[in-house]
Amino acid sequence: MADVEQKIRLDKWLWQARFFKTRTLAAKQVSGGHVRVNGTRISKPAYSVGPDDVLTFTQARAVRVVRILALGERRGPAPEAQMLYDDMSEPTPKEFVPNSPKYEGKGRPTKRMRRKLDLNGRGTLE
Repeated sequence: MADVEQKIRLDKWLWQARFFKTRTLAAKQVSGGHVRVNGTRISKPAYSVGPDDVLTFTQARAVRVVRILALGERRGPAPEAQMLYDDMSEPTPKEFVPNSPKYEGKGRPTKRMRRKLDLNGRGTLE
């Protein structure tokens, strides 16, 4: 028999691979023209994708590039979903988070200390 190439809807695959919480959210992302398949912008959620297709889309302020390895039969647990694709996107550097204020052991400022910090009536610090 001839090999029948398997295909699945783009929005359904994105949902099964756990990139989007609901299939509706995946369909909205595709309909908005925010997903590319093999470099071509796709605007129809019913577009058929199969193994070896490369998807490019944004997710939570990051650009994701994934290659489809397999088609899922169901939306299973995360480890099962991660076996459906190969993540080719570059690792994102951790955002710079300034150091939080250190506890100096002094506790809450007193009223006298707050007066010193506040501006006096002339607009200058005392």
